[in-house]
Amino acid sequence: MALASALILSVLAMSLIVGLRYLAASGAFAWLTERRFPGFHGGRARQIRKEIGWSLASALIYGAPAGLVAWGWQQHGWTRIYTDANDHALWWMPVSILLYLILHDAWFYWTHRWMHRPGPFRIAHAVHHASRPPTAWAAMSFHPLEAMTGAVVIPVLVLFIPIHYLALLVVLTIMTVMGVTNHMGWEAFPQALVRGRLGHWLITASHHQRHHQEYRCNYGLYFRFWDRLCRTDKGLGAFDIAASGADHRADVVPAAAGGASADGAFRQR
Repeated sequence: MALASALILSVLAMSLIVGLRYLAASGAFAWLTERRFPGFHGGRARQIRKEIGWSLASALIYGAPAGLVAWGWQQHGWTRIYTDANDHALWWMPVSILLYLILHDAWFYWTHRWMHRPGPFRIAHAVHHASRPPTAWAAMSFHPLEAMTGAVVIPVLVLFIPIHYLALLVVLTIMTVMGVTNHMGWEAFPQALVRGRLGHWLITASHHQRHHQEYRCNYGLYFRFWDRLCRTDKGLGAFDIAASGADHRADVVPAAAGGASADGAFRQR
């Protein structure tokens, strides 16, 4: 009984942490969006309520494997998470962060691409694409089936690949920030980065925007490697803040030509 109670408490605690992290991050960037583009969220109250509802449900799902693994780490030492920096070479910290991001990105690319097959899209992924256009609140707006595919990645990785707990916090922070900023509806990163050499390999809102415009392209999460390798990279999307009801127009990143659209695809105009 005590064992079950401890496990349930761990799951609930992790779900609460994930939920609060979502509310804090999405709320902060939504506030920043309104500060920069007054009226940006005008007329989207119903959409945002749905985004928050689906996201909080996803937080419960993300909390389950995270809570299980956290309990196993504390009670049985299941994971490869370590707290003493001397347990591994210092150079392993940045390497482990990059390795986690690369593996997470690969998992995301292929599961995301699979989600765009007609059946999985209709059953699950359509929930995420119902946000037209998405807002910062849509970062975790997933159907429960899709949330499950994303919830298992980091918990599985920590079972096999050593990572310092601070490096893990860096990974989770990057995951959170990129998930939110890629859906804000405007580019938070400087154009020098987006259009520079790094921008050819890193995913920011400009790249993910095109995915939400045309659906069948730009599936990656952090890096453009898989999109480039599989020829699903269609370049950058365009932001039209005026279409959202805001009083200002964002810096527009011209979209590249071409790219097929799925059923129900739209142009943010």
